[in-house]
Amino acid sequence: MSDPMGMGEAAGRRAGFAGVFGAAVGVLAVGAAAGVAIERMTVGRVRRRAEVEMDAIAEYGTLRGEAHIVTAADGIELFAEIDGDPHAPLTVVLCHGYTLNMDCWHFQRAALRDGYRLVLFDQRSHGRSGRGAPETSTIDQLGDDLYEVLDELAPNGPIVLVGHSMGGMTIMALADRHPELFGKRVVGVGLLNTSAGKWATVTLGIPAAGARLVHRVAPGVLRTLGRRASLVEAGRRAARDLVYAFTERYAFASDVDPVIVRFTDRMISATPIDVIAEFFPAFETHDKLAALPVIDRVPSVVIGGGEDLMTPASHSEAIHEALAGSELVIVPSSGHLTPLEHPEVVNAALRGLLARVAGAPVRRSGITRGQRRNGAFGPDGDAGRGAAG
Repeated sequence: MSDPMGMGEAAGRRAGFAGVFGAAVGVLAVGAAAGVAIERMTVGRVRRRAEVEMDAIAEYGTLRGEAHIVTAADGIELFAEIDGDPHAPLTVVLCHGYTLNMDCWHFQRAALRDGYRLVLFDQRSHGRSGRGAPETSTIDQLGDDLYEVLDELAPNGPIVLVGHSMGGMTIMALADRHPELFGKRVVGVGLLNTSAGKWATVTLGIPAAGARLVHRVAPGVLRTLGRRASLVEAGRRAARDLVYAFTERYAFASDVDPVIVRFTDRMISATPIDVIAEFFPAFETHDKLAALPVIDRVPSVVIGGGEDLMTPASHSEAIHEALAGSELVIVPSSGHLTPLEHPEVVNAALRGLLARVAGAPVRRSGITRGQRRNGAFGPDGDAGRGAAG
């Protein structure tokens, strides 16, 4: 059949654009691919080298603990694991970021599991957790989910919360909605590569005018792509070299082992495009500056990447300025995934935080999980503080 108007060709171009754009969005988590030059053959060689080393990837994402299912207030099942020393007096809860899953904490999990009780979980609609309704894809909902995780898996004893990117925002939402926990149950906080607000001003490493355009149109474009999920997912699979290149550019800033890049690429690529689309507007409107004084009740560490294009170091510096009790660590040659790119720096900073928490005053009470429903883990919100080991 003839196609004198070129309609079939145009449709093909639209499908191809949607697929590639979806791939870009899936990696950047913002749709900021415009203006990034990529030499496909070079990228292909690097990616294939990583695939040759796929056996090494087995080391990443294979650390496992005791599996649990935590049911959120709306019935969504959150997949979680308890790892580390079950008798440790301190529980460290690790909250991952957008388009990732709990496995992104590979190096921190390996470093801390011998001395602390660890709780890790996949945020709703990510990893092995259940899919939430689109209207629940909000930072406040993630804060409520974290509250349920603490109630179920860390019902007693002191807690240190550590969050990367969206995970840091989750902790801020918990502080905003449940301030009674901080200084009582929650005795320390780590905020990595995250923002307390004004994310819509981030330039994403492209010219300012282009960044403003991306922030303005990305929510609508993502909603459209989310409604064409099967088409976009096919495009993401077809554009594997492109996806890998975006991962390298926006996740890392130094010479990272290609196996780690591929490991990251796989986590991001496993996040459906409609989930990416549903959560994106939450970052544009995220504003938890008012919650920072609550977090400032406890020792904290703020870690940022000097070359982070997603949540620039200036956002970490702003959080640090609002937290009088915080320590600031800016890693000069780091992109957005500092926990994977510079684990030795992150691990040292977290150990420093845990040491400070261990030296904090101790106040105990006999509140147990069974009393929690009358308040926040008990009538007065206090389940006791014990010293870290």
